[in-house]
Amino acid sequence: MADQTVNPQWANEETAAFSADRANRVARNSVTSMGVSAAARDITTMRTYADTYGVAVAKTGDVTNQRQSGRCWMFSSFNVLRQEAIKKLDVDTFEFSQAYGMFYDKLEKANSALEYIIQTADQPTDSRVVHTLLTEGIGDGGYYSFAMSLVEKYGLVPKDAMPETACSKNSTQMDERIDRLFRKSAGELRAAYAAGKSQDELRALKQEQLKGFHQILSVCLGEPPLTFDFECKVGKNAQVDKAKLSPVEPSKASDKKDDKKDGEKDEEGTQILRDFGITPLEFAERYCGVDPRSFVQLISVPSKKYPYGKVYHPTFIDTVLGGIQTRFLNVEPEVLEAATIASLKDGNPVCMACDVMQEFPRHNEDFNYVLSTDTMDYNGLFGVDFDMDRASMIENYETSLTHAMTFQGVELDQNGKAKQWRIENSWGKDSGKDGYLIMSADWFRLYGGEADVRRQYVPEDLLKVWDEGEDVQIDFWENLGYSLGGRNRK
Repeated sequence: MADQTVNPQWANEETAAFSADRANRVARNSVTSMGVSAAARDITTMRTYADTYGVAVAKTGDVTNQRQSGRCWMFSSFNVLRQEAIKKLDVDTFEFSQAYGMFYDKLEKANSALEYIIQTADQPTDSRVVHTLLTEGIGDGGYYSFAMSLVEKYGLVPKDAMPETACSKNSTQMDERIDRLFRKSAGELRAAYAAGKSQDELRALKQEQLKGFHQILSVCLGEPPLTFDFECKVGKNAQVDKAKLSPVEPSKASDKKDDKKDGEKDEEGTQILRDFGITPLEFAERYCGVDPRSFVQLISVPSKKYPYGKVYHPTFIDTVLGGIQTRFLNVEPEVLEAATIASLKDGNPVCMACDVMQEFPRHNEDFNYVLSTDTMDYNGLFGVDFDMDRASMIENYETSLTHAMTFQGVELDQNGKAKQWRIENSWGKDSGKDGYLIMSADWFRLYGGEADVRRQYVPEDLLKVWDEGEDVQIDFWENLGYSLGGRNRK
């Protein structure tokens, strides 16, 4: 019978063999002095990746920064929507308020999480679902559908109408208070259920509890505007109500073009847009105009257990109850990529998600913006075979969609297939290459696999499945649920 323990003699022999090998000693010295990622980088391969794209969105706006918060999904979603605002206003950049979205996201998450506690009140706290709900708490993470539900219900506001705060930039301390109140409230609801309270009585208690969450959010983020005055300098081709426009006064003779400073824009033809007393829902309609329900969440997960051509809905994951459900249409990678490429060719960026914990040299000094399967040689560094295909990684809980970003461009090969993607991140302009990443097609196929595209780019047969098919219900902790990021992707 094989020994269940590690044999010390065997371990000593392995140590001696390791030390005797020159390559092992070089690898040891490199890793212990500079770390794994820096030592594993293949600089010869990294420098072959050029930041050039045959297909790219013309105006992308300034790079945004989620700071120390888990709002990547909101930033990437809003970066897709702001493209419409940029077009309508004829401006070079624009940014919606993520603090406004965060306020209502947290409030809706508190409501839905407590509702799920009511629905599972007959189960013990150590059951899989109750344990997960309680331990994960409210969190910052989310999906494209979360953002679209918020836009549909609460609208949008420009960043100036509700700027960032210390708590939106770094949400840890606020989240600690919210999670504490959530677990206290969950305990009260479960105790009320055990005491024989009716469902109506439990929901009345929940409604009273939500006041505390609203109080915390108002203290940490400020009160969200109910109405506001929108004033913005727009271009001469702005697609807005002309009655709300007034021209910029002509420049003085001393302000001729020749006298302008380097980089200063000529304001000829610009106008001031003034829209007073507008609501967030009116603002979203007038200056974004995108139907939040016009998108399909595509994933590409190779699995016998979760076949292509079906729609999957993780249970206990939706945050805006009665809003847009978080559903995923599983398709072949070629279908997902074709839909994304078609969107980019039409000038529409695409929200995407991937596993940035995999082969991402973000902390390296050089080429920290290149994500590719051939630029980080972990196998060679350690002399160990780490290779796994995507199906095996999903089956064994090795990969999960941990971060959302935005497709802004793609370089195609001679057959029209993706070679590499231009990725807009939300970690500020000083991260990566001026805020952007280069992502090889192979890397995205292995560690990516989600894109949120407009309906017109989805094949008709799959669109019919999306609209008319019966969703497959999955638990958020099983293989597919975990691979999608669970409940709190950041």
